[in-house]
Amino acid sequence: MNAQAGFTRKGWILFAVMAFVWGITYLFIKEAVHSITPPAVVAGRTLLGGLVLLPFALRSGALKAAWKHWPWVLAFGVIEMAGPFLLLSHAETQLPSGLTGLLVATVPLFAVIIALLRGDRTALSPVRLGGLLLGFAGVAIVVAGPGLFPHEPASVFAIGEILLTALLYAIAPFIIAHKLSDVPSIGTITLALFAIGIGYLPAALLTQNELPTVRSAVSLLLLGVICTAVAFVAFFALIREVGPVRAPLFTYVNPVVAIVLGTVFLSEPITSGLLFGFPVIIAGCWFAATGGRLRTRKEALPPPQML
Repeated sequence: MNAQAGFTRKGWILFAVMAFVWGITYLFIKEAVHSITPPAVVAGRTLLGGLVLLPFALRSGALKAAWKHWPWVLAFGVIEMAGPFLLLSHAETQLPSGLTGLLVATVPLFAVIIALLRGDRTALSPVRLGGLLLGFAGVAIVVAGPGLFPHEPASVFAIGEILLTALLYAIAPFIIAHKLSDVPSIGTITLALFAIGIGYLPAALLTQNELPTVRSAVSLLLLGVICTAVAFVAFFALIREVGPVRAPLFTYVNPVVAIVLGTVFLSEPITSGLLFGFPVIIAGCWFAATGGRLRTRKEALPPPQML
């Protein structure tokens, strides 16, 4: 990884994958919580994701390698999965999926603050800092219009839950980059998923008192397979390719995906700001990721233990 040099072509591909896959997450969560309790959603998606990855982790020996670093793996699981997954699931019982995606787009700003506290001043370069602010301005433009922001007390509390989620999401990549960089990714992900899933299982069994609808069950299945198992493999690869500060930039594009899907499938409100805000978001992400360079840097050799 050479996080200082910008994005590789591989980095942009991973960025696009994460922008789409975690953009559709909000739709699936919204559908799942219609008849599945938040603890059951967390337990279901993490255990399903762990089961999908388990054969690959066992065959490669990655699970054994990850177990040697279990304290940091567990810390990553708590910060990236246990807290955010529950907070998101509960918040979406009160908020539109598009607004949820918008609020999670504050992750890159938290990431920059964390990097600065760690002594990294590269994010303060005028072009990159301007790109961060431009991207966030684009997110605000996307949702400019009446009807999107609720004002009920429960919704205000839910907004606080999402902002806390964004902070946790900003912290997690630094654990990966600085404490788990030499651990096979698939082992870390699988072990963390099972730890969190098993931890939430008792609460899931106690709170789930009704039979889920088919729509909610299918949404939970897609959450576990696509938005958890596949997404985390891509996420780790993105962090190792571009660094923990640039990696969360895809959250600027997530709201666009979330708002479009929420409008099409859930009849959630959309404004004309989407047409104007989306190009601004893309421009902001590009400046923040590349520093304004037109040429993509050459591909770096992959780490010896990527997966």
